[in-house]
Amino acid sequence: MLFMPFMIPFYQDNGLTFGQIAILKAIYSISIVVLEIPSGYLADVLGRKKTLIIGSILGFIGFFTYSISYGLIGFIIAEIILGFGQSLISGADSAMLYDTLDDLGRKDEYTKYEGRIISLGNLSETLAGIAGGVLVGISLRFPYIVQTGVAFIAIPAALSLYEPKRKIIALNFGFKYILRIVKDSLYINKELRWNILHSSIIGAATLTMATLVVQKYLLLIEIPLFYFGIIWPVLNITVGAVALYAYKIESKFKKPNSLILISIIIPLGFIALSQIIGYWGLLILFIFYVFRGFATPILKDYINQLCDSDVRATVLSVRNFVIRIFFAIIGPFIGWQTDKVSLQSAILLTGVIFFVLAGFTLVMQLRHLKVKA
Repeated sequence: MLFMPFMIPFYQDNGLTFGQIAILKAIYSISIVVLEIPSGYLADVLGRKKTLIIGSILGFIGFFTYSISYGLIGFIIAEIILGFGQSLISGADSAMLYDTLDDLGRKDEYTKYEGRIISLGNLSETLAGIAGGVLVGISLRFPYIVQTGVAFIAIPAALSLYEPKRKIIALNFGFKYILRIVKDSLYINKELRWNILHSSIIGAATLTMATLVVQKYLLLIEIPLFYFGIIWPVLNITVGAVALYAYKIESKFKKPNSLILISIIIPLGFIALSQIIGYWGLLILFIFYVFRGFATPILKDYINQLCDSDVRATVLSVRNFVIRIFFAIIGPFIGWQTDKVSLQSAILLTGVIFFVLAGFTLVMQLRHLKVKA
């Protein structure tokens, strides 16, 4: 992710307003939504490896399109391609990890290894942020050009994967079977429903902060562009370090306390950031990213524990689907509110919305935990 610390400055350098940037990211989310659940089901039916290969190829094409585009239309095309590619990867990757561990008789270690993947991913993004800081000295476009080469590496990486054995294979393919899984996940299985919804709200909150808020906030407090390549890597290495030990932290706090902490701190991060306009806001961002690193692996694990192997990728895709729906709604609102009023008011209202939604789904989730106990 060489371009990530400089994404918003790059868009603005190409003539986009913040509202247009928010709409662009909403289009990306919608493009993911279109294929999110069908692609998860495709991974369950045809195999995780095949969908990961196709998704990697689309990722390469998407970044190549970005590197040669200079306006909103070109960026929209690139985002749609990247969205389709990401929809094929999300869900299939975590499902493949869980099934691999299950095949080895080590599924209880999922949170540990999901944390390691997140940690290594954020370490690589940290190094990429530093490298991007050097590349952006040439031009704001150059990180996207180099990113195209980086994205290509995912193709041979996906080809090298081994498909794990699964005890049950989904044999039926068709829209009605997909709807059946969605219905079971979000309606029939109430415990799974509230786990998915709560995890999705927290996921949407962290995605909103990382994609739309952080860089705009750094511009607001007049951080020089050079330091974006330092602050961004520090935030990401924080996520990686915490994710690495999330399973140990969760084992000490236990599920109810972990859920309560996540539900309070993540939305509160938005509210606090809206009230502190200055360098102290960097501390708020740091705390937010600590809990981002803690939340992601354990919330995914809670969902994995509640679904079978034959539908796992589809269920995880349902989660990602809901995240993107939330983001597609909240993103343009933030862009509009920022352009019309101020970034602070947009962040504050977003924090309040996430606080209410996270609180409600938390109560429902804890209620089912109590009944189960």
